[in-house]
Amino acid sequence: MMINRRDFLFKMSMATTGVALGFSGFQHRAQALTTHDTVAAMRSYGFGELVPTLTQNTGETFLALPKGFKYKVLGKAGSKMSDGHITPSSHDGMACFQIGNELRLIRNHEVSNGKIPKPGAAIGENPYDETTGGGTTTLVINPETLEVIKDFVSLSGTLNNCAGGRTPWKSWISCEETTLGQAIRTNQVINPTGGYPKAHGYCFEVFASANASVEPVPLKAMGRFKHEAIAVDQNTGIIYLTEDAKTAGFYRFLPQRNQYLAEGGTLQMLKIKDKDAFDTRKGLKTGQCFATNWVTIDHPDPVAADLDESAVYKQGLGKGAATFARLEGAYSDEHGRIYFVSTNGGDNRGGQIWRYDPNSIEEGTVTLIFESPSPEILDMPDNICLKPNSDLLFICEDSDYLGEGGTPENYMRILSPNGKMANFAKNIAKDFETSEFAGSTFSEDGKTLFVNLQAVGATFAIWGDWNTFRR
Repeated sequence: MMINRRDFLFKMSMATTGVALGFSGFQHRAQALTTHDTVAAMRSYGFGELVPTLTQNTGETFLALPKGFKYKVLGKAGSKMSDGHITPSSHDGMACFQIGNELRLIRNHEVSNGKIPKPGAAIGENPYDETTGGGTTTLVINPETLEVIKDFVSLSGTLNNCAGGRTPWKSWISCEETTLGQAIRTNQVINPTGGYPKAHGYCFEVFASANASVEPVPLKAMGRFKHEAIAVDQNTGIIYLTEDAKTAGFYRFLPQRNQYLAEGGTLQMLKIKDKDAFDTRKGLKTGQCFATNWVTIDHPDPVAADLDESAVYKQGLGKGAATFARLEGAYSDEHGRIYFVSTNGGDNRGGQIWRYDPNSIEEGTVTLIFESPSPEILDMPDNICLKPNSDLLFICEDSDYLGEGGTPENYMRILSPNGKMANFAKNIAKDFETSEFAGSTFSEDGKTLFVNLQAVGATFAIWGDWNTFRR
């Protein structure tokens, strides 16, 4: 049914106690950050020093991990899947689901196609656009052995499937990070792009229970822009969306009927109250909090997006909505608070981590809970996830933008509520050391962390004693 104010307030009241408790922890984080003026003071021990570690199943070395942690490599690019298709490259966003006695990973493949159509490029059956090579694969995994039982294409014929997010009704929303379509774009820097049979720039839903490629339905009411990630407030069914662009909006989608996304709904963009077109990219301090409301996007699927990837963003900006820098990862906790990442936001361009707290159906607050003071601490965060039943935020780095001041190393980091950052994993894959981490996701019981190295084209299952974290 349509989300209304009465339903929203009732559901919010059910989570009030948890919100208050969790928020106090992040207040402590902000206070800690204002007192730390050295890199060393902002580091925590975490799970300990990282050491080069062999995989348990192939004997290869891809990662440095804390002593005692182990991992297996799964679903490598180029390997043949159970359905006969070849595993695509460019592993990106991902989620893990418990379906019966199985674990199911749904994994994005951020295949860009060279930004032009290539007939026959689709990775599997039932493609949305047979000239594009992006989509998702599903890995069915034995939770005891962490070995793949079967794997197959679950979404075919999409483009630049970067991130997305899981839903409480056990589906994965896969997002296209492009708005290329039928029109052909030309400029003086690169060759013409576009010219596809279908428009791109949409979200697609893939159910974890599916055993073959799903019917690809573009969720057009959720907007046509450079999508990155989504996060669902399980209390209300509202879906929050990020946009990976130099000038980006933070959006939400209010479905006409909860869980039935193809039936449409309303797309809105975050606005800072009493501050029209507020720019959050620089000049802020960790701990700053702003009252917010939302402006409605009148045309979420504009034809202009074929040539202008900011066509949706400009609608929100024209109504006074806020601007962020390259919004990427997003994650929702059990109380409906939405964590989201600005990859190169902040005075040092090392990244920002934000949290949105809904107060009512119309209003909320957004808080800058962390801004990187140095690439040694955090360098261009991307996908994020919270470890189940904990307050530890796991962060994938995408820090290979050397021309923009990034470093060649890529880590997985952990942000804890005391405002300190710990190293959890480092990419040491030979010849692929600059490959980003992507798709971090835990099994629902919190025992196994799954993550990708994108350029390597590999998924890892990591486990160890999660109770040894030291803040």
